[in-house]
Amino acid sequence: MRLLPQSAFGQTVVLIGGLLLINQIVTYLSVTYYFIRPSYQQINTLVAAQVDTIFLQKLHRQDNPNRQAFETLTGTHFHSQQSALDAGLGSATYYQFMSEQISDQLGGQADVRVAMGSQYLIWINPPQQRDLWISIPMQGIEDTHLSPLTIYLFVISILSVAGGWIFVRRLNRPLQALQKAARQVGKGQFPDPLALEGSTEMIAVTEAFNKMSKGIRQLESDRTLMTAGISHDLRTPLTRIRLASEMLPDEQDWIKDGIEQDIEDMNGIIDQFIDYARQDQQEATADVDVNDLIRSLYQVRELQEHYQITLALSPLPSVKLRLVGIKRVLDNLIENALRYGSSHINISTHVDTQHRTIICYVRDYGKGIPEAQIPSLFAPFAQGDKARGTVGSGLGLAIAKRIVESHGGEMLFSNHPEGGLQAGFKLPYTE
Repeated sequence: MRLLPQSAFGQTVVLIGGLLLINQIVTYLSVTYYFIRPSYQQINTLVAAQVDTIFLQKLHRQDNPNRQAFETLTGTHFHSQQSALDAGLGSATYYQFMSEQISDQLGGQADVRVAMGSQYLIWINPPQQRDLWISIPMQGIEDTHLSPLTIYLFVISILSVAGGWIFVRRLNRPLQALQKAARQVGKGQFPDPLALEGSTEMIAVTEAFNKMSKGIRQLESDRTLMTAGISHDLRTPLTRIRLASEMLPDEQDWIKDGIEQDIEDMNGIIDQFIDYARQDQQEATADVDVNDLIRSLYQVRELQEHYQITLALSPLPSVKLRLVGIKRVLDNLIENALRYGSSHINISTHVDTQHRTIICYVRDYGKGIPEAQIPSLFAPFAQGDKARGTVGSGLGLAIAKRIVESHGGEMLFSNHPEGGLQAGFKLPYTE
């Protein structure tokens, strides 16, 4: 399990957040030790001096005529243990650092507590008289006086995160456009040149990608044009050969039939070359139920008595597909299963709701193929059954793979645990 994010946005946010946390800690410690602590030390000194003055002037004594005036003027009050508890001593908080500092200044053990409310009250049990509690109000100190520091830290945090988010978003926008365009090029689609925006490095990468995309498009165009030219040049002599074969005498019909069969095979191979180069990108997409395509192909094969095809089709959502392209993929998988696998095959479909894909498998009951050879099946000019010396160009699965990947899907080939090969594909769908 990875704790650190992998995206540039996540890594930048973590970096900014870490630096911000360090800054907040340093700021907090600096404010505490250089502003708040000296202030409280000064308060402790003033409180100790006031306690010394009270005992020096004997203002704590009941018979002192100046006691009433002192209490009225300063808000200081004198309590016994019980009256102090009645006045709120029990809700006051003990502060060790204040008790230690005031004890040092008074020359004896003092118990200091602070009660927070509408105003701060400092409760002191002085060493001069242990049964006496003195409550001293601290004017001008309230809870809200610490809020500017809290607000400052909070605002700095928000601004730092927002600034980092804006920066990374500006950096990620061209990266996301580049990623999307690269996927389209991988599917054989060529988007318009990307806008040159972002940092200088990002502009350089985008410009290089635009040039690469233009070069690949030109190569694809040249390849299609070359394939079309070759097919045209080959079909002309093939037509002449066909015409010449028609002029053979009737007793040589077996030669004519062989020539015509060879010509048909060669025309099929030429068509596959053209299909491989073209990739059927010009076909428009439409909402298609793959099950309907399977049933239509099943009805055609069902007429051939020596084949046995069973269907296990689950309800599928409609998917935007190029109808002819996907039909060609299904026909190729069925043909390969019947030709190289067994006369009995099974076609199944189901939905993977977790990954939002539809999955189709064509399973035969043959001997399968070695696992190491499966990746090479999709290479151009590769044939799965080399031992049989079958005819063909070996482009069928390569074309099927291109068609499926141009839809954002993936080919699925594996040996079935109970024997045979299961060949299929998965395609994404949107609701």
